[in-house]
Amino acid sequence: MLRATALLIVFLVAVPVQADLPDFSGLVDQNASTIVNITTQQRVPVRSGRGDQGRSLEELLRQLRPGEGDNPESEEESLRRRGGVGSGFIISPDGYVITNHHVVARAEQITVTLTDRREYDARVIGTDELSDMALLKIEAEDLNSVRFGDSDAVRVGEWVLAIGSPFGLEFSAAAGIVSAKTRSVPSRGTANYVAFIQTDVAINQGNSGGPLFNLAGEVIGINSQILSSTGGSNGISFAIPANMALDVVEQLRESGTVNRGLLGVMIKDVDQGLAEAFGLPTPHGAFVDDVQSGSAAERAGVQTNDVIVGFNDREIGLSSELPFHVGQVRPGSEAVLHVIRRGESMELPVVVDGLPGSDPVAQSPRQVRPDHNRLGIAISSGEVAEIDDVEDGPARMAGLREGDVILSLNHHDVESSADFTRILSELPDEGYVPVRIQRGGRGSTLVMQLP
Repeated sequence: MLRATALLIVFLVAVPVQADLPDFSGLVDQNASTIVNITTQQRVPVRSGRGDQGRSLEELLRQLRPGEGDNPESEEESLRRRGGVGSGFIISPDGYVITNHHVVARAEQITVTLTDRREYDARVIGTDELSDMALLKIEAEDLNSVRFGDSDAVRVGEWVLAIGSPFGLEFSAAAGIVSAKTRSVPSRGTANYVAFIQTDVAINQGNSGGPLFNLAGEVIGINSQILSSTGGSNGISFAIPANMALDVVEQLRESGTVNRGLLGVMIKDVDQGLAEAFGLPTPHGAFVDDVQSGSAAERAGVQTNDVIVGFNDREIGLSSELPFHVGQVRPGSEAVLHVIRRGESMELPVVVDGLPGSDPVAQSPRQVRPDHNRLGIAISSGEVAEIDDVEDGPARMAGLREGDVILSLNHHDVESSADFTRILSELPDEGYVPVRIQRGGRGSTLVMQLP
């Protein structure tokens, strides 16, 4: 009798806990028709390691026959189709769709499939690699679209739901909670311009570009990345905040490009030692390690050893938050820096510069002039490798400017323009290449992405 009573007590205690769990079924029903599956096609080179061994006798003989090596179809045969899959969602009744940049990057064909199995060819309105956002358009009307919520109001611990196509399994829903906010995640760019929402939702390959909903059925994030040692979900995923995504989408829709603000400071986090040394009550803010010559920060009067604790009405707790907030401001706009200098608080008005490569002219494709190399730069013929001019290309996107002196390229010292030309000819066809420069008497290392 005693044992039965104990079991009954456990049962009665457990029931209320189960009853408090959220039911996402209504949210899913309401937003089902706004979710899309995205498939892409692109042609990639076929790399074969067979050599002569493993080739048929017919293939070997064909190589020896005169004239057959010039077959115009041989280039076609060296390429194959590769497909990709991702997620997205409809943001307007006339067919605008949001997804991630990396889902559609370099795609030759993009197909958007609705939940009712209708398929549409999509065209790219614009993409932005730094935020990993892309805006697509399909020719359709009277579509259901999502509602957006305020991502700034998201609280750690609240329930969220993701819908997407993990591993190509269309329309899969997964729930979890917000684990953290304003996360800085290593990115492809030279600075982090996204303060991610971290969740423990099971996000996998194929979920990229799908929406993250709150319990009110509002999109508060766009699923973008996972932190994993296996390629699958480890319970750590990152979403682009909806407020930032909407600003990017608005610019992509207007011009196809995104403009970002730039201060021109080298910053780092404030630890306990720096806080005590510079008169801060607690370790917070962005410690100014260096101020770039001619930058917006220098014109505003920012000095090394300053601690930036606020930008406009935004408090800066970690140094990673500053690039995010500055990047939200359009170049040429006025802003206010809240600074602590030797224990004294002050406000510095600043007119924000533009991030190199973020203006429409810098991103529009054009032919490289004959005197410019594959990096898009012209080098002087003197004893040092000084940049005479910068065109569109990897160098400009990395932030190189006219007058920079190249000290090393791809880990090789550059002591003359001849050294630069030789090392340039040995660079790989694609990938990331470091370049060390001297600008205004100060050295800096940048990273170029080769196409």
